[in-house]
Amino acid sequence: MTDNVTGIVLNDERLVSLAELCRMCQVNADKVQLMVEEGVLEPVGSGPGQWRFESLCIRRVRRVVRLERDLGVNLAGAALAAELLEEIDRLRARLRRLGEF
Repeated sequence: MTDNVTGIVLNDERLVSLAELCRMCQVNADKVQLMVEEGVLEPVGSGPGQWRFESLCIRRVRRVVRLERDLGVNLAGAALAAELLEEIDRLRARLRRLGEF
């Protein structure tokens, strides 16, 4: 038995629309708008119809949703935890580049 795995190749420079972000993260636009209002996400554009998000936001949204769902953390707590986890990822990447990890 084989499992099919699907994924999306992300380009750091690619911007995704609100609709694409919602589809990729399986959340509704209201949830994303709340994340924008709370400062979790910073879109480019003047309003939801023009918003574009860095592709790295996909990982952040998924992480925040997972923290809320699995740990019962509120949005502010999930956002803080996501930021800390992203900082850990950056530090680990830096250590790998330096050959110390």
